[in-house]
Formats: sequence, structure tokens, C-alpha cells
Amino acid sequence: MMPLLLTLWPVYLAYLLGTASPGPSNLAIMGVAMRHGRRSALALAAGVITGSMFWATLVACGLSTLLLAWSEALIVIKLVGGCYLLWLAFKAARSAARKGEGSLAEKTVAEATMGAFWRRGVLLHLANPKAIMVWLAIISLGMHPGAPAATLPLIVGGCALLGMLVFGSYALLFSTATAGRVYFKARRLVEGTFALFFGAAGIKMLTGK
Repeated sequence: MMPLLLTLWPVYLAYLLGTASPGPSNLAIMGVAMRHGRRSALALAAGVITGSMFWATLVACGLSTLLLAWSEALIVIKLVGGCYLLWLAFKAARSAARKGEGSLAEKTVAEATMGAFWRRGVLLHLANPKAIMVWLAIISLGMHPGAPAATLPLIVGGCALLGMLVFGSYALLFSTATAGRVYFKARRLVEGTFALFFGAAGIKMLTGK
């Protein structure tokens, strides 16, 4: 088992670099952590991981070939994903337009809806067609003719653990008291930055080939 794990280090490194780099999911986790606290951010992170594992299972089962062949499906996913990112940009811009530092009472309301944050994380990742391509690359990198039967479960399971580590770390790091104080003092600037990022990502997804 250990020799097999050692051969998979390029796969784990590629996945780690991909998940740790800035992107819509990480930025969303950061924003929720600062606005609503640790539990909400961890719920969102769990949703993102769930979405990632859905695509991983799809690719591992070979269903991705059918999905890629049906180009209309990818177009629909792309449109939904782009519109969802633009919706997040609108919400962030609307928050940035409000005057004042915001209220810590927002946390109490948000913490009662963990399921909503989990669903938001799932949708955020399912609406990203690039996730299919990433998992195709990850599994192609690790799988080869004659690979042991345990290779595929180790790839998916190992990447799942790394995803939990990365997304969970973002949730914990940005839900600290210091991060919360920074957010509520510079809320409009932070939300404005999120709006620009989500807006640019949404437009890129809708207009990119």
C-alpha cells in the first residue's frame, strides 16, 4: 500500500495546488467565515467537498465521457455556473453599497441555516464545468494500464482528505476573531472585492470557450 501511495504523490500535489489556489469556492468560504463565523464556513466547505466528490465519482465511473460527448449538457452547466457567480457578485455588491460596518447579529441568523450554506457550497462546485476537466486530469495522471485496483479509491479518497484539509483550513483561518473584526471594519471594501471577483469569474465563464 505504501509504495502505491508514494507513486500517487504527483496526483495529490496537483490536487492540493488546485484547491489551495484562489478561486470562487475558496473566496466564498473566506467571505462566509468572516461574515457568519466558523460553523457556517465549515458547512459551506463541506458542500464544496461534496460537489467535488460528485464530479470525482462521475469521472471515476466513466460517465464523464458521455457528459463530455453531450456538449449541450456542458453548455447548460456553464450558463448556470456563470449566472450563479453573477448572482453572488450582485449580492456582494449590494452588501458593499450598504453603509455602516454591519452587525454581528448576522452571525446568529446565519448559523441557524447550516443546510443552506451546505447547499450553496454544493451548487457552487456543481455549477463549475472546469471541475469535470480537473478530475479528468487528476485521474488520468494517476491511472495507467495495469494499475492496481486500489489506485482509483486511493486517488479519490486521498484527494477528498486534502480537500477537507484545504477548505476546512480556509474556514477556520478566516473565522477567527481578528478576521471578523477586520471584515466588519472594512466590510464595504471586502464585499466590493468579492463582487468584482465573482463578477469577473461569472463573465469569463459565460463568454469563454
